[in-house]
Amino acid sequence: MHIAEGFLPPAHAVAWGVASAPFVVHGARSLAREVKEHPESTLLLGASGAFTFVLSALKLPSVTGSCSHPTGTGLGAILFRPPVMAVLGTITLLFQALLLAHGGLTTLGANVFSMAVVGPWAGYGVYRLLRRYDVPLMGAVFCGAFAADLSTYCVTSVQLALAFPDPGSGFLGALGKFGSIFALTQIPLAVSEGLLTVLVMRLLVQSSKGELTRLGVLVTTAGRKTPDEAGAVTR
Repeated sequence: MHIAEGFLPPAHAVAWGVASAPFVVHGARSLAREVKEHPESTLLLGASGAFTFVLSALKLPSVTGSCSHPTGTGLGAILFRPPVMAVLGTITLLFQALLLAHGGLTTLGANVFSMAVVGPWAGYGVYRLLRRYDVPLMGAVFCGAFAADLSTYCVTSVQLALAFPDPGSGFLGALGKFGSIFALTQIPLAVSEGLLTVLVMRLLVQSSKGELTRLGVLVTTAGRKTPDEAGAVTR
């Protein structure tokens, strides 16, 4: 859902940058605290960032000035909570803009807000809600990744509709047009991303069970939530 360089009006580009900045600053503090308190999580943090980078680089042409692609932010949000993904997502978007001409520097704030802020929070919210009602882990992971992807597409549609309202029907008409065009590619991509995220989580359960227990993704053998999982909602 990267909006291309120079596509947004300057005022919109600045406004989305200002809106994204507090989340990125908060996320930087959360990331620094995580690395300081649990240096053993560095490898998993790197894997989460790489997952986001690779998936979000797989772009398909869509609406003029943007594209459709998986986001990969749901996995990191589930593992490390959304604030951390605000930073990892911003780093991903910055490198893609500089190295791959995917997105742009002037539209970085808008892209960060949709993919690195709203996406992770939406995915994590869905995941936590389903886990609260005892939905199996993999089902909750699928729905969380699906929601993170689809909510990003919804926010990008809003951003484009605000910047380029339809001459006849205004914002709502433009939103319907942008959203319907995106949906053709983004809904299948969201389903695919959900399935891929489940596959990666299964591998992590086998290889990093202790770390996932500490992060609150897995429960103890007695069925009780770990202290980290019980307090995860407040992070």
